[in-house]
Amino acid sequence: MTRLPTEADAPPRPTTEAPPRRGHGVSHYLSFNRIGAVYLLILAIVLFTVKLGGVFFAGATVKQVVDNYSITAMAALALVVPLSAGVFDLSFAYTMSLTGVTTAYLVVHAGLGLGGAIAVAMLAALVVGLVNAFVVVVLKIDSLIGTLGTGSLIQAANTFITGDSPINDDKLTAPGYAHIAQASWAGITIPVVYAIVLAAVIWHVQEHTVTGRRLYATGFNERAARLAGVPTFRLRFTSLVAGALIAGFTGIVLGSSVGTGDPASGTPYLLPAFAAVFLGATQFKEGRFNAGGTVLAVVLLGTGDTGLALAGAATWASNTFTGIVLIAALAVTGKQRGTLRGIKRRLRRTAEPVS
Repeated sequence: MTRLPTEADAPPRPTTEAPPRRGHGVSHYLSFNRIGAVYLLILAIVLFTVKLGGVFFAGATVKQVVDNYSITAMAALALVVPLSAGVFDLSFAYTMSLTGVTTAYLVVHAGLGLGGAIAVAMLAALVVGLVNAFVVVVLKIDSLIGTLGTGSLIQAANTFITGDSPINDDKLTAPGYAHIAQASWAGITIPVVYAIVLAAVIWHVQEHTVTGRRLYATGFNERAARLAGVPTFRLRFTSLVAGALIAGFTGIVLGSSVGTGDPASGTPYLLPAFAAVFLGATQFKEGRFNAGGTVLAVVLLGTGDTGLALAGAATWASNTFTGIVLIAALAVTGKQRGTLRGIKRRLRRTAEPVS
């Protein structure tokens, strides 16, 4: 009788196990997709040096970029936290103006001490954050629309406080208030130190804490994170409050640097801050809003603006440069990650389980 073939007689099946993953090589970490802003920064330095010679390639220019754009870095970092949680805050620039004019008004017209004025101004920023969080998280209004609406209310308050005119007084240029932004440490102006410390704290939270992982998970896919037990409601709520507090402190520093309470002082930072944070999202962390990439983006924007100014470019050239960078950053982010929606899809494919 002929024996029927059995499974033991079958040829061995080819393995379907994937080879073990190897660590990323140097080329990965030096790729343009990962640190493209570094290469653009080097290119900008070379071009401006060729154009301007020693006028641009000098220590004074480096110090000018670092000093002048430290507040821009702080404003951009105020956006990193809520954007990491998947919500926008278009009111941050108006919050900056609010704390600046509140501090100036209380010092000049109310006779309040500097410490008390700053405390009240930060309390106002806290209220703004709570209102934003209530509108966006509790009422579930789209964050773009909701914070745009609260921003309009904040600007109305700024106009009411100042009568739509800057507050000027010798008290605002006195050493106490002026030292908040104009003091220096080891030859570095104090706002630079603020920006570095703030970036370091955000970086630590995002990269080395459970809260940071959960914050990213909430921003990438809120529903999946919520099903995994992540307190997404609390994280989104807290992120908007934290962003408002950072913006509020930045506004006080800005008011100290200019020595006046200007109801529109924060508005010019709206576009550069968003440009920096979205360009920063294409650096280092490949689609994640992160502090290191944001600071690098601010340095790139500051180098471009400073170079254009030294080259005698028209005043509109700076805004044009910033706008082009923002569009390019969104295009790159959209192509690689689909901006926020693409980032969310990517997390579903690659994220580790949230603990």
